[in-house]
Amino acid sequence: MLGKRTFLTTGLALIVAACSKPASQPAPKPVTPAAAPPPDTVKISLMTSEGEIVLELEAKKAPVTTANFLHYVDTGKLDDGHFWRALKVGKAEGFIQAAITTPPYPPVRHESTQQTGLSHTDGTISMSRYAPGTATIDFTISVGDMTYLDAGGSGSADGEGYAAFGHVVSGMDVVRRILRGRTDRKRDEDGLEDQMLAKPVTITTARRLPD
Repeated sequence: MLGKRTFLTTGLALIVAACSKPASQPAPKPVTPAAAPPPDTVKISLMTSEGEIVLELEAKKAPVTTANFLHYVDTGKLDDGHFWRALKVGKAEGFIQAAITTPPYPPVRHESTQQTGLSHTDGTISMSRYAPGTATIDFTISVGDMTYLDAGGSGSADGEGYAAFGHVVSGMDVVRRILRGRTDRKRDEDGLEDQMLAKPVTITTARRLPD
């Protein structure tokens, strides 16, 4: 009898143990890693017929203007563009201006220096425009401090200034060489006397650089 009772007890223990096993759980869903935050700055190489200019664009401070410029870079629209204008102020200051040779994309919203906190110091890249909100891709690079081009300065009739969105980190010697280029009065346009380069400087390629 004892043996039978022991068997029943043991059997009951097995049943209880079997019933107490946890139910199978569904496999956990794979966790999708969070997307990396966009970089604060983006570097661009402008290879020109006078040498390389490396720009650092302020993607965080001037997101609209930077995204617009990168759109032209990524689609190859800046390739074969050219620096066509050299405005000299005094002996060693001024700016050079570039344009493309194909139709531009639609204009973008104006980001003033009051919004971005940037300023037209030596080596600043900035958008050319007519009225605010008309900028497409024509851009300038400053040589020397030209803070009068900032919002509230005397450089624009509307007081909104121009949209600075980065600066040169390498190749200012190339920028200065372009600024010193010979101008051709025969090519002058209204309001641009003695500013049209006799031999425009070609932008052969414009490419992003790795982080």
